[in-house]
Amino acid sequence: MEKYLDYVNWRIDKGKTLEFLKLKKENYHISTYRKMLLQIRKFLVYLDVEWARHINTPPEPYYTPKRVTLEDIQETLKSVGEHGIRYVALTLLGASSGMRAEEMYQLNPEDIDLDNRTIHIRHNPRNGQTTKTGKSRIAFFNGETQLALQEFIKTYNDNKRMKYLFLKKECEIVFHDASIQVKDLRKFFSQEWDRQGGPTSIKKILMGHSLRGDVDLMHYNYQSEEDLKKIYDKVGIKIEI
Repeated sequence: MEKYLDYVNWRIDKGKTLEFLKLKKENYHISTYRKMLLQIRKFLVYLDVEWARHINTPPEPYYTPKRVTLEDIQETLKSVGEHGIRYVALTLLGASSGMRAEEMYQLNPEDIDLDNRTIHIRHNPRNGQTTKTGKSRIAFFNGETQLALQEFIKTYNDNKRMKYLFLKKECEIVFHDASIQVKDLRKFFSQEWDRQGGPTSIKKILMGHSLRGDVDLMHYNYQSEEDLKKIYDKVGIKIEI
């Protein structure tokens, strides 16, 4: 928004606005351009700029999610495993918990409960931890992940030079030649959960989706931590290494 206002010299002008939008449309991906345009139009409508209501937005681009299978995860484990247990643990954690990549990069050792196979995903901006919904939540991981994390955290504690569990820059380098990327691990969890017949409502809670608009989850369907873990274990996200 600030770039737009700088371009129009902080004076609302139709010609300069359309010129700015045309320039951005040529350089941005269609989905990014669409989000930017909607924000600008919303701002102008708020200011009661009549011509802003007639700015057309491009349709939402059609998107087909990438299919991620157990074989993809196993191939990735072989690839990243050459770089150490750290990346095996990351792969298994993302695939079995459904966490976002950024949420894993923000993890601290105290956020991981190895005994109960539980992850505390915290929204604590002061500590450099944020979630997309602005709310903390819990997630779980399977037995294979538990073993890998036990080995990795021991290595982490013994190595005084390691300041972060998972460092984004290093992870991106290691995954560069893998068949899938860190962000695809979450896709596997979502797809495998459905393949195993898991309830969509519980998946939304575990993955930290926004519950706005879901009347059942907002007003009726409350599950305790024990309930969630019991359902998670019953669905069973298994990854044979």
